[in-house]
Amino acid sequence: MGWLAPTLAVLGLGGVVLALVSGPLERWVPVSEPLVALAVGVLVGPAALGLVRLEQELVDVLLLEGSRVLLAASVMAAALRYPWESLRGLLRPTALLLAVVMPLAALATAASALVLAVPISLALLVGACLAPTDPVLAAAVVNGEPAARTLPHRIRALLTLESGANDGLGVVLVAVLVAVVLPAQGVRHALGLVAWEVGAGVAIGALLGWLAGLGLSHADRHDDVGEGPELVYTLLLAVGVLGVARTAEAAGVLAVFVAGLTYNRFAGSSPRETQDAVDEGVNKYAVLPFVAVLGVVLPWETWVEWGWRAVVFAVLVLLVRRLPFLLALRRPLGLARHQAGFMGFFGPMGISALFYLAHARHEGVDDPALWGAVTLVVAVSVVVFGVSGAPGRKTYARRYGHEGDREQQPVPSG
Repeated sequence: MGWLAPTLAVLGLGGVVLALVSGPLERWVPVSEPLVALAVGVLVGPAALGLVRLEQELVDVLLLEGSRVLLAASVMAAALRYPWESLRGLLRPTALLLAVVMPLAALATAASALVLAVPISLALLVGACLAPTDPVLAAAVVNGEPAARTLPHRIRALLTLESGANDGLGVVLVAVLVAVVLPAQGVRHALGLVAWEVGAGVAIGALLGWLAGLGLSHADRHDDVGEGPELVYTLLLAVGVLGVARTAEAAGVLAVFVAGLTYNRFAGSSPRETQDAVDEGVNKYAVLPFVAVLGVVLPWETWVEWGWRAVVFAVLVLLVRRLPFLLALRRPLGLARHQAGFMGFFGPMGISALFYLAHARHEGVDDPALWGAVTLVVAVSVVVFGVSGAPGRKTYARRYGHEGDREQQPVPSG
């Protein structure tokens, strides 16, 4: 643990510097802040300058608990990003994304992982870890004024809802496949635990979100809440729900998302600007030290041993994980072909994948191939979407007429 203090100093102060220069950085070099943070982590880590070294025990704790808290704050922001009235019509396509696209994405990713010559059970676990769309990195693509100006509301809202809600199904996939990799746990036992985690998580989130929404509405009617407390109210709600859910051994991140949606429904007209400010703070800046930690601990030796297999695996995941399924289901999703293509490509993998990886390791799956495969794709995802996010939005707006400036149009018949 001797490296903990210098690690906190380097990564924390590095995040502060990145936050200060993020505006000029976006104007000079159109890359995302997480990509810069990843590069900083690689630079200060053992692969380059060697200023920061992390013991595996500390890395596991940072990834598991750090990603859990970060995801809780992010999915709360996702649940509150749009008014409830604009989300109700998206519930059916979101369910399609979760129940059909996400399992198919897990299978496609697992098939790609076989290139690495890993056992089928481990490949399936890799697919389960990487299948969910990450709410933190997705926010960088669909949130903010540039995205609102260039992208249709339907794309932004669907990616937001999908990335926030997929923790529930992700928990099921990962837990079952951990039981497959570790047969001593038993699949039936794992299914029972997952059923409790998901059911209890939904119940806890709905109850606490409802109470929080009613409480804030009552306080607003009596002018009892100032602007300062209201700014952190939902963050405190996210932390509280996460704590209650973890105490009950329920799915914490799922509980937070359900609480956010329920709060959104019952809280009345909470200022959207407040939520946007919290959203930006969490998804653009709080994530930076975490991504820098990833840069420090990347398993370069494993990737070098895989050689060309690692390259083929990463490319396959980017191409087959989502894109074919979004294009095939564009009509039920209410998307034009180019909109489905955009959503199929921009489905980043990041903090949620690392959370599932850390959870699997915590349960006893410590195979280096799992660590190498998941971190490889997450690192590639941060690089690819960090470079292509802003140019991709601009290209979309240039080719398809700034669809973000108007209401969603009917889907073309062709």
